[in-house]
Amino acid sequence: MKVFISADIEGTAGITAWDEAKKGHPEYEEFREYMTDELVAACEGAKAAGAKEIVVKDAHSTARNLILSKLPAYVSIVRGWSGHPDLMMFGIDKSFSAALYTGYHNKAGTDTNPLAHTLTGTVSRLLINGEVASEFTLNALCAARYGVPSAFLSGDAGMCAEAKAIASGIGTVATSEGFGPATRSLTPKAAVAAIREGVEKALSGDLKTCLPKLADRFELVVEYTTPIEAYRGSWYPGVEHVAARTLRFEASDFFEIQRAIRFIV
Repeated sequence: MKVFISADIEGTAGITAWDEAKKGHPEYEEFREYMTDELVAACEGAKAAGAKEIVVKDAHSTARNLILSKLPAYVSIVRGWSGHPDLMMFGIDKSFSAALYTGYHNKAGTDTNPLAHTLTGTVSRLLINGEVASEFTLNALCAARYGVPSAFLSGDAGMCAEAKAIASGIGTVATSEGFGPATRSLTPKAAVAAIREGVEKALSGDLKTCLPKLADRFELVVEYTTPIEAYRGSWYPGVEHVAARTLRFEASDFFEIQRAIRFIV
């Protein structure tokens, strides 16, 4: 079994404020450690389930957050941003048996995580075929394009619920829930134990129920926080500038949606 893991930070246990997620702030060092610990727990669960190869994508901000000295020897890691449209999933291909997600957060505008957002702070809403999408939505569809099921996700409770709506058989661990600017969370130790157990269980189940169905055609709508961002993105080939803050793009291949997002978001 070959497993791909995309690791973010805003859905790790305990995280509550942006200073805890941003490199250069004193609080960040503590939470990059929790991010790493949760990722390592996922690796251990995957290995216990029979994974022979594990590839990790550091998928937060600079993509240089995970503490390498804490990673198991049997893991390889993708760091930095290549510019490829697969973005947070760069490194995945059709040879993988499953994709896992740690530290994931809900989409922009939701109230289940104080740090909820979609890709950047310039996006108010991003819709795929009329449904408001999270980063997980995009990444699960990216994985599905390669035929890879999304087997497990850890993150805030709202994100876990949405993940199940996209991939019905996905295993989840809810690390926290949001209350305005506050959170109620598992302790890091409890999260690590639950993730390790959850990943092993998920990878031992029926992965066919974890593969989202790809539509025949895709409509991407991006609503920005300001008209300035919409104007800049409107020059991408095929994009329609349908309102002051809104762009629209259509394609039959989801990779073309990913490519558009790469350049207009």
